[in-house]
Amino acid sequence: MIQNLADGQLVLAAEGEGGIQPGHHTTAEVFGMTIHVDTVAATLIAGAIICGLGLYMARKATSGRPSKLQLIFEMLVEWVQGQVKEQMGLRAPRGVVQLCVTTFAFILICNWLAALPTEHYLPPPTADVNLVYPMALFVIIWVHVFNIKRNGVKHYFGHMAKPYAFLAPIEAITQYFGRPVSLALRLWGNIFAGGLMVMVIGLIPPYAMWLPNAAWKLFDMFIGALQALIFTLLTIIYFAEAAGEEDEAHAH
Repeated sequence: MIQNLADGQLVLAAEGEGGIQPGHHTTAEVFGMTIHVDTVAATLIAGAIICGLGLYMARKATSGRPSKLQLIFEMLVEWVQGQVKEQMGLRAPRGVVQLCVTTFAFILICNWLAALPTEHYLPPPTADVNLVYPMALFVIIWVHVFNIKRNGVKHYFGHMAKPYAFLAPIEAITQYFGRPVSLALRLWGNIFAGGLMVMVIGLIPPYAMWLPNAAWKLFDMFIGALQALIFTLLTIIYFAEAAGEEDEAHAH
């Protein structure tokens, strides 16, 4: 059953239960700011997993009989390098491959935290816009810095006025607002919806819950991997567009 609280929050409630609030976070006040403690904790856990796996793989890496973890990592790096080369060729800025590999692995681990039976206490941090917005802004800012560094300030701002000067405001809104918002909301919306569905399934009686819950967990993990893939591909595409503008600047 769905109920509405007086403050407008959505609550999923079942008979005899207190209810589940989608999007609810454990918070703490720090220097007058509200901190989502569960998001911070889940982000640190995901980061620790990535660093731990990376350090473990680096110590065990070998050219003879690589481990399964090493093979997975090498496949990821080769896929990213292939995408970057296909989109940008030799024009790829330094650090893009590393950024995309790290971004994919981090988002994937964050999303897959939804598969753990701690959803109500430690939801995936990518289901919180306070994480995905900074991630999207970081990518977009890096793209613009690369564009200015390669093409110069004059071409960077002049390009927005092409083909018609009156379209410059629309281009600016797209570049500085539309892209980071869409990049962030695409990831957040899918992960938040996945968590919401797990909560809804949780209202099913225990004797019948295991089958739909298991099926949805597997589907949720697939969506989590897909969203990590899409975020990474869009990051590569944005850098590729900036590299394309470099060719145009040099042609003139």
